[in-house]
Amino acid sequence: MLDYPALHAVATVVQTGSFEKAAAALNVTPSAVSQRVKQLEERLGVVLIIRGNPCTATEKGAWLCRHIENVGMLEGELMEHLPSLADPDKPREQVTLHIATSADSLGTWFLPAISNFSKRSRYLLNVAIDDEEHTAEWLQRGRVLAAVTSLEKPISGCRRTSLGALRYHATASPEFMAKYFADGVTAEAIARAPALTFNQKDRLQSRWIRQALGQDLTYPTHWLPSTQSFLEASLSGMGWCMNPALLAVEHLASGRLVELIPQTPLDVPLFWQINRLAADRLVDLTHEVVATAKSRLLG
Repeated sequence: MLDYPALHAVATVVQTGSFEKAAAALNVTPSAVSQRVKQLEERLGVVLIIRGNPCTATEKGAWLCRHIENVGMLEGELMEHLPSLADPDKPREQVTLHIATSADSLGTWFLPAISNFSKRSRYLLNVAIDDEEHTAEWLQRGRVLAAVTSLEKPISGCRRTSLGALRYHATASPEFMAKYFADGVTAEAIARAPALTFNQKDRLQSRWIRQALGQDLTYPTHWLPSTQSFLEASLSGMGWCMNPALLAVEHLASGRLVELIPQTPLDVPLFWQINRLAADRLVDLTHEVVATAKSRLLG
């Protein structure tokens, strides 16, 4: 039999980030939470929580957390049909759904989708941010129930839906263009012109260079882990970068930004992949994600 008080302890520690906060949420002492987690780890023979600030789940621990999410959804569904089963003296527990997406998707179209869902839903949301090429790994490792990803191949145990493509433009300010690309966007100019890169996983600039110039090039770069900072930094003349068309369109129309090479967009196809066990209970979430994507992404 599964020890659900221990499973809830693990999930709550991971969700809150500490044993003390988990204890407060569960209305028990920190030592009781620690004992439940320790006994479960000893029983399973694996470490479930990496102790730190904050505490995080191991891969095995993440799978247990997703199981608790599924159980919470099932129990919520049961209580709706049989409300007399609920303990009137206990507040109804809210289930937190873990989802992964990219910063660019969140900053352009994904937030309205989950906002619409949350207004009608009893669930809370925990949105993890990673590159769209890597969010699939969160699903594969059991860290989330659903993800916006650029991986077209269906992930084992998931349902996949095509969302459309997020278009990017290689952009810079007119002043930046005059300084670094006065004689055109050449391999030599790219090697001198500072780019903007989100983080070490961000390959959009390199993909555009390969698509537009037909070769792989190295280039100097600033590191800015923020979608909005990308836009503001390119407007200020700090560097060139791949900006989502949804954010850059007004600035391109006004001339505050220009394309490095006109008519050379980079389109990134996106997919919604959701755990099959949760999919039927999260039809409304999938509907909002797909509908919002269809209205804002390229078909």
